[in-house]
Amino acid sequence: MACRRAHEVIWLVAGVATAVAMFAPGGAAAREAGDPITLKWTEGDVAGMQRILSPDGESTIGYVEYHQRVRDGVVETLRVSRFADGSSDEDAADAQVGQTLEALRGRSIIRDTQGRVTVDLTIDVAGGRITGFSGLGQERETYDEHVRLPAGTYWGALIFIVLRNFDANAADDRLVFHTIEPTPQPRAIDLELVRDGATALQQPGNRLEVMRYTLRPTINWLVDPIVQRIAPSIEFLVRPGAPPALARFKGPRNYSGEEIVLE
Repeated sequence: MACRRAHEVIWLVAGVATAVAMFAPGGAAAREAGDPITLKWTEGDVAGMQRILSPDGESTIGYVEYHQRVRDGVVETLRVSRFADGSSDEDAADAQVGQTLEALRGRSIIRDTQGRVTVDLTIDVAGGRITGFSGLGQERETYDEHVRLPAGTYWGALIFIVLRNFDANAADDRLVFHTIEPTPQPRAIDLELVRDGATALQQPGNRLEVMRYTLRPTINWLVDPIVQRIAPSIEFLVRPGAPPALARFKGPRNYSGEEIVLE
């Protein structure tokens, strides 16, 4: 299928971030969604694996493999989620690290149960360009979009870095940032992390005191059925500390809406 032009891809762009700043209680100077976040915690080399659980937490349905390294002031992240049915989600994201986190480039790949690539998007933040495709066979659509991608555009594992640095960037218990979501076509939207208060996470033989955060779009997601699949009911439980630690994630794995738990 012919390459789609920019006017054919729906960009849910966000003058909403400006409104958030204008109406911040007490006149607080809120960040705009495209502003890079300030880094309180130092990023380093780390790797690990974690089970992916069913929504009820009873069954293991896959695992996540994560690699992060820092070279010459750039953090390179790779997160691959592999599922028992043969499907997988892969996100790579690189960002400049120093006083702030400034996104540079990355790639998102989704494979179906037969291992076929159904979404492959390359994101060039500095160049303001998104290329790739979605779909199979005659239903494949290709993309070559030239759009404004601010340095505060975060996806994949970069979102967990944003969460870890919440306190240094939030205003009125909220932190907004820009993102690119495969839906399956690329969509640029603004998301908002909201701190909902303290709660507890019960684990075998242990009860963890944690802070609950939710992630949602700044637009009214009820008006868009695709955004409905990826935006509501995303929850992070974070263990306070220096630095904070992610204790639990619950939400959709991608635009398909399939719920997963990481714990």
